[in-house]
Amino acid sequence: MKQKLIRNAIQSDKISVLNFCKNTFSWGDYIQDVWDYWLLEGNLLVIEKSNPVGMCHAFFSNNQVWIEGIRVDSIFRRQGLASELIKHVESLAKEKQISFSLMLIDTENSASLLMAKNLNYQIFQTWNFYSLSPQITNSSKIQFGDLLNNPEISHYVKSWRWLVLDDETLFSLSAQNKIIFSDKSGDISIAILTDSQHFDKILIVTLFSGSQNNTLELISYIQNYGAQKKYKKIQILTKEKLSFISNLEYKITFNLMQKLLH
Repeated sequence: MKQKLIRNAIQSDKISVLNFCKNTFSWGDYIQDVWDYWLLEGNLLVIEKSNPVGMCHAFFSNNQVWIEGIRVDSIFRRQGLASELIKHVESLAKEKQISFSLMLIDTENSASLLMAKNLNYQIFQTWNFYSLSPQITNSSKIQFGDLLNNPEISHYVKSWRWLVLDDETLFSLSAQNKIIFSDKSGDISIAILTDSQHFDKILIVTLFSGSQNNTLELISYIQNYGAQKKYKKIQILTKEKLSFISNLEYKITFNLMQKLLH
């Protein structure tokens, strides 16, 4: 049996890796679009048996590690390679005295959810992904500012990573007018706007929906903002089901998995 090795990826691994990252999802995969970014960021890992047969990327921040892009060549699946990659990232995190590991798994991906459970991950939160087309709309009443003193609002989405909302991040986002809210009627709805770091002209919105009316105000503003700023796509991530908004296209639901490392 060929010896397994987990190591940092190098540029020449790209062709081998992309060969088994073509049909991961019904629409293909995104690894070819982020590989160069992740290589520059560091902590892009491959597991090899003479050639790379698996990969993942780790992003360390604010006492947590975010694990993304776990892929294994279909020929080498059911050998525990994904679990080995995750355990390796966890060991790196423990060396850095990081307390939490997080990753995102489709709620219908039973194999990955079982793997995560076997590695002692638990469902921390469940999130829904919606798509919204940029479009000029009627003016809506929204406000700017930091109203995120809610202990249930612990993370926001930046380039499809769920990152901790600490005081420094809140101050920075608020100063850039990236936090918007509506308190027109009922519970406040809040949204955080960020640009994708890996894809051009993609607006990513973390939405905390209070009342339907307030959320509709935010969606109208975001759609208009997206058109004015010439975004190609608007991606909305929220814990709430937004079936009452007709112009949102529901995409998928994810479990945000979390593990305490020590």
